[in-house]
Amino acid sequence: MADEGFSDHYHSSTDGLKLHARIYGDGANGALPVVCLPGLTRNARDFHELALHLSRDAKTPRNVVAFDYRGRGGSAYDKEWQNYNIGVEAGDIVAGLITLGIEHAAFIGTSRGGLIIHVLAATRPGALKAVVLNDIGPVVEGEGFAHIRAYLERAPKPASFAEAVAFQRSVHGQAFSALTDRDWQRMVRALYRDEGGKPVADFDPALLKTVAGLDLSQPLPALWAQFQGLTGVPMLAIRGENSKLLSARTLEEMARRHPSIETITVEGQGHAPMLETGPLPARIEAFLDRADSNSA
Repeated sequence: MADEGFSDHYHSSTDGLKLHARIYGDGANGALPVVCLPGLTRNARDFHELALHLSRDAKTPRNVVAFDYRGRGGSAYDKEWQNYNIGVEAGDIVAGLITLGIEHAAFIGTSRGGLIIHVLAATRPGALKAVVLNDIGPVVEGEGFAHIRAYLERAPKPASFAEAVAFQRSVHGQAFSALTDRDWQRMVRALYRDEGGKPVADFDPALLKTVAGLDLSQPLPALWAQFQGLTGVPMLAIRGENSKLLSARTLEEMARRHPSIETITVEGQGHAPMLETGPLPARIEAFLDRADSNSA
């Protein structure tokens, strides 16, 4: 599908599962490649518009890789649902990077993708030359996670894409007041795959078992120790103004602990901001250009 701006790449995990990624651009100019890591049930399509922007930039076109985790998007489902965890998924990303010959890169992580970046900071710190955290930090608010779990457990199966858009707007419209009709359409097309005109949630239903048993009456484990491993890396932290997962207080503490962090609060969006909207592509592009200079 190179005419759509990307090609499909398949590789194997260390346990033999077939995994998928989208590859945009070739990065022949030596700029840092960009690795995009999606949220819990999301997939590479979330990054399509941003990846096109970064890979086709007139000044600094980049090689962009957007991964599908096991059980999501174009990657195979795992018969052992317990393997749907950030430790295994971080290992899958490393395997993919080795296959692609990428030794280091700028990483963009939305939600779960940002947690995987925290794991990589502890296990593969040399791979991280710049980091964009999209509505995620070392502290995950239980209220926000409970909202995500309830949404996933109760989500209906829409009969059409129009019905899917209506459902998403009914659930998330208040938190995402800044989105246009076109934004909602793109969101839905990323969430669902098209099976004969019918939208189907593009992840293994067994993935929900990983969140069903969590005791959210207790605080989720904080990752400040892992975040410390990122304080020497250029970082852009993005928070949705209406986010319930990343609090303003946590973002402030991240800024206090990281000597050169840049932060953005996106008005009219919740968890997680759509990275192709408004000024975000230009802000991310400028951040990556500065990171190129720092890594030279």
